[in-house]
Amino acid sequence: MKIKILQLIEGAKKAEGLTVIIDVFRAFSLASYAFNNGAEKIIPVGRLETAYALKEENEDFILVGERKGKKLPGFDYGNSPAQVQGVDFSGRTLIHTTSAGTQGIVNAVKAEEIITGSFVNARAVASYILQREPAVVSLVCMGLAGIEPTNEDILCAYYIKNLLLELSPARDMITVDVDGEVAAIYRQFKGGEMPEEEEIREILKETSGKRFFDPANQDWSPVEDFNLCLQYNLFSFILKAMPYREGLHYLEKVNI
Repeated sequence: MKIKILQLIEGAKKAEGLTVIIDVFRAFSLASYAFNNGAEKIIPVGRLETAYALKEENEDFILVGERKGKKLPGFDYGNSPAQVQGVDFSGRTLIHTTSAGTQGIVNAVKAEEIITGSFVNARAVASYILQREPAVVSLVCMGLAGIEPTNEDILCAYYIKNLLLELSPARDMITVDVDGEVAAIYRQFKGGEMPEEEEIREILKETSGKRFFDPANQDWSPVEDFNLCLQYNLFSFILKAMPYREGLHYLEKVNI
């Protein structure tokens, strides 16, 4: 197995094999909480126009998402796990559009299979990959708006990579190829050594997660989101992208 760690929308376009689109803050953490609350499907879309059109065609679909982190006009929820944590989505379909994570799914055109990744189901993601035994795994760190690297997605990619090495009975047969910029950022944390879970929390609190602790942001990016996104291995399911109709996928929950 070859593990490739890529980043941003350009990385999603290059991804091949079994592709994991990673968005910790907050798209695929939110999606996991929504499925845990009974959602039947989530349709990730890149363009706002597509989201609104789907809603017009299907009035009972629930609109979820953001631009620049904030809830959009006419949407039922923003991209905040805290907003959806206590909501019963039993049997419902959500339309989800964000600046990064959902863009990765839309752009992963070379991938043989697409699943999502975040800390809340990282071990399940690793277990699923090992069950599938693909020749190539692409871990794509989506970053900020798909154009700027972020620490949380890079750390999550390495976290999943380390789980694959830890859990695989054939770890000696696994090779790793990391995007140069991603590797350089990772080396800044502990000189290339994987931080412990609590250390990850502290790193993010002082860097890319700092916005969650700003009093001015609590309406749309509350501190509870930070905590919910860093509930390591909370869920024992993965989210798999399936064909919906031309140019669109839907996510479904697969128990591991």
